[in-house]
Amino acid sequence: MDLNPIDIGIVPEEGPDRVGIVGMPQWMWVNEPAENTFGPITRKATAGSVTVTATAKVDKVVWDMGDGTSVTCVGTGTPYEDRYDTMDSPDCGHRYSKQGKYEVTATSYWTVEWEGMGQSGTIPLDFTRTANIVMGEAQVITQ
Repeated sequence: MDLNPIDIGIVPEEGPDRVGIVGMPQWMWVNEPAENTFGPITRKATAGSVTVTATAKVDKVVWDMGDGTSVTCVGTGTPYEDRYDTMDSPDCGHRYSKQGKYEVTATSYWTVEWEGMGQSGTIPLDFTRTANIVMGEAQVITQ
């Protein structure tokens, strides 16, 4: 099945020129979900007269935001587009309250359901990927 962690989609994006603003909404999503990074994916294996079928899918993604909070998201999330401006993510978001560098960890929790030889069962798996983002403060000067 070659199952893998998700590809992280996040705003602000990871990179040396990218800085998010404290208090503004962060969006998280599964970037370009594929059957081996989010599922469902089904495979069969046969040996002699025995065939085993397995189907795997991600049940949830738990995002450790690096600031002591975690966000649990069901589904792939909504990719951010500029037209959303300062809206909160409808299904997978966060807001930071302090500036700093944060390591964001996305753990995808899979369930593999299998059956064969008159038996069946489930196998839980999880995979993790990280991204590093920077949050800064917007300063306003008034006279």
